[in-house]
Amino acid sequence: MKKLFSLLTALLLVFLAACSSGTSNGDGGSKKGTTEIDFYFPVAVGGDVAKIVDNLVADFEKENPDIKVNARYGGSYSETMTQVMAAVQGGNPPELAVLFSIDLFTLRENDVIEEMTPLFDKKYFDDFYGAFMANSKVGDKVWSLPFQRSTIVLYYNKDAFKKAGLNPDAPPKTWDELVDYGKKLTVNGGKDQWGLEIPSTGYQYWMTQALALQTEKNIMSEDGKKTYFNAPYTKEALQFYLDLSKKHKVMPEGTIEWATVPSDFLSGRTAMMYHTTGNLTNVKTNANFDFGVAYLPANNQYGSPTGGGNIYMFKGVPKENKKAAIKFMKFLTEPERVAQWSIDTGYVATRKSAYETDKLKKYVSDFPQAVIAREQLEYADSELATYQNGEVQKIFNDAIQAVLTGKSSVDESLDKAQKDAEKVLKPFQD
Repeated sequence: MKKLFSLLTALLLVFLAACSSGTSNGDGGSKKGTTEIDFYFPVAVGGDVAKIVDNLVADFEKENPDIKVNARYGGSYSETMTQVMAAVQGGNPPELAVLFSIDLFTLRENDVIEEMTPLFDKKYFDDFYGAFMANSKVGDKVWSLPFQRSTIVLYYNKDAFKKAGLNPDAPPKTWDELVDYGKKLTVNGGKDQWGLEIPSTGYQYWMTQALALQTEKNIMSEDGKKTYFNAPYTKEALQFYLDLSKKHKVMPEGTIEWATVPSDFLSGRTAMMYHTTGNLTNVKTNANFDFGVAYLPANNQYGSPTGGGNIYMFKGVPKENKKAAIKFMKFLTEPERVAQWSIDTGYVATRKSAYETDKLKKYVSDFPQAVIAREQLEYADSELATYQNGEVQKIFNDAIQAVLTGKSSVDESLDKAQKDAEKVLKPFQD
């Protein structure tokens, strides 16, 4: 009887120990009473964004000692997407990830993300800029939160403008002016300085899309089921892209690397560049000359696609983890924090209320270049987003590259791209 009593006592102690272990996410590695969540994020701009994220996580954990955030830097957007999908397919989905806003259709198609409409009230969503919400929802359903968002802007070297006899406070407003300024700013046939650089690797679809929006309208339908790659206005846009180097000689021919364009601008290799506003803080920190930021020059109208990443919440995580993830999303998107994120990185503050904070008011007053991207949102539209987006984007990127490198004509390349895209999107047609 004593032996039986001892055995029962031992079993009871084991049971009580298990109940009080406090591992709320089932991985056995959490501290007592702590919920652990995984947060994947990419870095696609200059500056120490990873360190900024680590500081945000530290601040959140200080306010919420019962939650541990595992911030996982995933590399580029595409590399981060690959890691996240591998984790999902391996049965260990992260709670949250910052991925391209344009990954929405792909993530929904794979049924791996949570709808966010029920998680926040409508007033919360209404505070985000409409141009950013366009890539964050389908119909009335919200599927992600705008986070590190951008548009393309024109950066220009005011010192180079003065040297070329141009007004440093009057950047080009039209395509014709862009060409004219570019010629005056190109020194020694580009050997000493180019007038302009528009990157043509990685995000050449984004640059062409901007030129198409400036000409007429977007290159895809809002429902992600159609593309307009061979529309007359798209062809006009790509022809101008090519003419800047081939005909007007204001830009290097062939391939211009996305990552080296900001370096070329900072070193004086080019006097103007098209690039993401997400590089604004990097330029501000490292430019040893006076520089300006302006809307992208217009053809028939102003226009730029939005860009950057949204926060997604993934399915298949425990209830407590989901609650912790929602709390972290709210923390990251509080107006004061959104304002500081914009100051630290150069990304556009995604919430209107962020621009009402004292810190962002002061920053914009002292550094007016920071408000250009927000003002350009009036003329912005959604970045290229379709079903099977990776494949469709590659089709368009390859077509643009073929034209810019002289391997194919505009008509031939874009007609083929449209046919190829239609084949990919046919299963999604009504």
